Amino acid sequence: MKDREMPVIVGVGQVSEKEFDLDSSSPVALMEKAVANSLEDAGLSSDIISELDTLAVVKSFREATKNSPEALARRIGANNAKQWLMPNGGNGPQYLVNRFSESIAKRQCDFVVLAGAEAMATARKIVKTTGNQPAWDEPSSTDPEFLVRNHDMSTEHEQKHGLWLAPGFYAMAENAYRHHLGVSIDEHQESMGRLFSSFTEVAEKSLHAWYPVRRTAEEIAYSSAENRLVAWPYTKYMNAMNQINQGAALILMSETRALRLGIDRHKFIYLHGAADTIEKPLSTRANFHSSEAMRVMAEQVFFGGDLSMRDISFIDFYSCFPSAVEFARDAFGVAPDDPRPLTVTGGLPFHGGAGNNYVMNSIASMIDRLREKPGSFGLVTANGGYFSKHSAGIYSTARREPSWSRTPPEKYQTVIDSIPDVSFTENPSGEAVVETYTVLFDRENRPSQGLVVGRTGRSFDDRSSPRFFSIVEGDSFLLESMTKQDMVGEKGRVYLKEGLNRFKF
Repeated sequence: MKDREMPVIVGVGQVSEKEFDLDSSSPVALMEKAVANSLEDAGLSSDIISELDTLAVVKSFREATKNSPEALARRIGANNAKQWLMPNGGNGPQYLVNRFSESIAKRQCDFVVLAGAEAMATARKIVKTTGNQPAWDEPSSTDPEFLVRNHDMSTEHEQKHGLWLAPGFYAMAENAYRHHLGVSIDEHQESMGRLFSSFTEVAEKSLHAWYPVRRTAEEIAYSSAENRLVAWPYTKYMNAMNQINQGAALILMSETRALRLGIDRHKFIYLHGAADTIEKPLSTRANFHSSEAMRVMAEQVFFGGDLSMRDISFIDFYSCFPSAVEFARDAFGVAPDDPRPLTVTGGLPFHGGAGNNYVMNSIASMIDRLREKPGSFGLVTANGGYFSKHSAGIYSTARREPSWSRTPPEKYQTVIDSIPDVSFTENPSGEAVVETYTVLFDRENRPSQGLVVGRTGRSFDDRSSPRFFSIVEGDSFLLESMTKQDMVGEKGRVYLKEGLNRFKF
């Protein structure tokens, strides 16, 4: 272990372009600004970036240029750096910190910049005003190189039955969770409102929050003219908001280099725990009311150290929807009445979620908090896809002793992979029961479609009964009634019609 280096984060930068017009910043321009801010934070001149050996960019939802890592490298003067693109998934920023901290520790690299951004608010304005897509393409010599394999997180079959919609999937997880808890619809609706109301209290004080407005639990929990239902039980205020212009960047390097450059030690942030896991596919995972991958991540991020959740002063749980926070809270053993805020930013619905890059902002905000309270510890979690990919990190100004190491993720991934698959069929027929469900709403706040994850047979507790995905056959009256009573466990029939599985109560 003596030949290992100690990785440190020495600079963080954020940018939120809240006032914008047709000529405002592209995602690459926002990243350029975030990198400049991170250099300033570290007390470094821009000339030092020519020594950068690694540049990793988090993929935008819709890449505005052919090769964003190359475009950013050209803008900041890091043309000699190895360039990587991180594929879709909100886990990306924390995964990158974990991955390159390990690479620095093993002396595989020494000076790393991580960056990402979205400019969807500006892009939307350009499209609405001109009818054209933003002209943000920049010259490139080649296609980008992905750090890890880029693949779809849902299948064609899942997508055509509505499971490509993030609000729809997470709403189904929410309904499964509520049923598992055994609480009433009204009681759970109010609980979600209270949870996210506490997030708005943080957002209200955040410099970078896109919506710095405190809201009551009732405002969030129930639909109104300003807060329509999106996917029941989720209102608009419970959804991640990606129509923003935000970016962030982090500078990692070896402690040896940081000291040689004369960076103030008070800037140093050490990674005390790191974990990455992958959940089973939607069709075969054990249930929809919890995440085994998240549970294993929560266990492993503390493994090998002497820290526990009691030692964590600051938390930022990934918060695209309430179920993401609730699942994390349960996985880490945090009680619903724990007094610690569960975000340092205000969360994705209120701070704003810069697509795949939100966690870069949450890490930067976490580091700001930790520097204000030296010696304290902060936990950041990240979630990609449909509870598909998870990452976590524990941060502190306190130096990690004696050296940096972590358990290779592939060693504990076997715990998840070894769980028996639930049986699944794409061609169900006959008697069936609801495992979970949601109702999608249109922009006029009217129910438009019902989605059901079900099991053939008469019980969804029987692992041998095949799971299936379907849409609900019925009128708006039926869809509305599905929001008034718990339909989990209700029986019906499933059949194929016009290429789709249909569920009829």
